[in-house]
Amino acid sequence: MSIERRLLLVNGPNLNLLGTREPDIYGTATLTDVERITTETAVEAGFAVRAVQSNHEGVLIDAIQAARADCIGIIINPGGLTHTSVVLRDALTGVGLPFAEVHISDVYAREEFRHHSFLHDVAAVRVIGRGVDGYADAVRELAALL
Repeated sequence: MSIERRLLLVNGPNLNLLGTREPDIYGTATLTDVERITTETAVEAGFAVRAVQSNHEGVLIDAIQAARADCIGIIINPGGLTHTSVVLRDALTGVGLPFAEVHISDVYAREEFRHHSFLHDVAAVRVIGRGVDGYADAVRELAALL
């Protein structure tokens, strides 16, 4: 598929544990479910999806930088890196692709440290607290901008 119709889906640290990690907060859907929901919604909107998950910041940055070659947008749930990573922000702004920031839980209803996002002011779309369905919402909202 050409560059005109591909999105990069990025899931950060600990999201590989979805389905078993704190199900009272994150639900029981798995990362595989998230990738399926995102891909199905993207296909309906005319996009392909390439998915990456890593617990390592550098791997995520490499994937974001590589997206310049064949993607027109990014959907990212940075996990805990949301609150700590200036370099992740720099990578996202550096590639110049519009991106959607997604959080499964309502970060503003949780611990104070989760209220700060290094991405909030540079994200084209923010979807917070809608569970894994938020990924589908992010695809739709980002697709509307593209």
